[in-house]
Amino acid sequence: MGIVVQKYGGSSVANIEKIKWVADKIISRYKQGDSVVVIVSAMGNTTNNLLALAKDISDDPDQREMDMLLTTGEQVTISLLAMALISKGYNSVSFTGSQLNIQTTDIHQNARIKDIDVLKINKSLEENKIVVVAGFQGITKDSEYTTLGRGGSDTSAVALAVKLGAKCEIYTDVDGIYTMDPRRLKKAKKIDIIGYEEMMEMASLGAGVIHHRAVELAYNFKLPMYVASTFSENTGTTITDGGMVEMEETVITGMTSSLDDVQITVLNLPSCTKSLYRLFGNLGEQGVNVDMISQMIIKNGRMNVSFTVPKEDLNKAEKNIKEWQKDDDKIQWESNESIAKISVVGSGMRSHSGVAAKIFELMSNNNIEIQMVTTSEIKITWVVDMKNEQLAIELIGENFELIK
Repeated sequence: MGIVVQKYGGSSVANIEKIKWVADKIISRYKQGDSVVVIVSAMGNTTNNLLALAKDISDDPDQREMDMLLTTGEQVTISLLAMALISKGYNSVSFTGSQLNIQTTDIHQNARIKDIDVLKINKSLEENKIVVVAGFQGITKDSEYTTLGRGGSDTSAVALAVKLGAKCEIYTDVDGIYTMDPRRLKKAKKIDIIGYEEMMEMASLGAGVIHHRAVELAYNFKLPMYVASTFSENTGTTITDGGMVEMEETVITGMTSSLDDVQITVLNLPSCTKSLYRLFGNLGEQGVNVDMISQMIIKNGRMNVSFTVPKEDLNKAEKNIKEWQKDDDKIQWESNESIAKISVVGSGMRSHSGVAAKIFELMSNNNIEIQMVTTSEIKITWVVDMKNEQLAIELIGENFELIK
């Protein structure tokens, strides 16, 4: 048999009983003859609680110290899970990211994995141990602790699977990938097989089951991924090349909606490419993921630029704009957090015209104003007022066959 890397999210290890359940699931796989490496997240709401503690200290906590704080969450989980496995009679050993020398870039809170030293893991597997690894974290060349950003444990799992030549399984609180989060769209269909490209788009747009950086990494190394429920035996979803079989008949594969973004509008910027480079170049250097961008030329050599960023990055964007205002007092800005960013994804859009027109018709007929819109070959994303989100979701689900 081979090596399997299993990842369990925070909801799967939220308390001691669930950790014991996960231990039994791991043991069951181990008994089948596979060598098992397990990646775990912090327990339940631990990361959010740690973030809240930091915010009680400072509105803008130091990024290095935040990583020092946040890496403690996974350390608790790995030790408890290893203890559970040992208590059930199975050899196990836990490792933090720094112990395994999971080498990352030096961008605190949003680092990227550069390489992983798997010598300790291979040695432990040769000793028939179940290896438990802290996800979400790594270390720089200067031995500074880093975290990989939200969903980073998924990326840790894929990176380890690639390095070990292993299978990769992601276990969470839902039993696969759906056309839309079934908690938001009743009767959403489960997808048996989905292509990397579509899954990357859905994940980057807010599908919370798996992180888009993990799917991107799997795609780069052609590593199939399997996503399923921790707490049921229902068949999950495979992410691989190809995707849905009846592609010609499937226009829209899935939909996402996010309330986690903020729309920022910068007014009276100098109307030149250099302005765009300064604005988005600075944000990119700080690891801020800018999604939608809209530009409008006004007058007197000035322009307005709107864009969306994750709400957690609002402070970084504000700092950049305020620094610019010191040089140019004509520049103003405003932000809107009361937005919903809705997206539809589907490779079938390449060969089917009129999808955007149908979406705009549905929104118009139901008095839902579209504030921003962007399109690509397989994606349409638009922004609406938060109060219209649920109606928009239901309209798309019913009219594009995303429900049973």
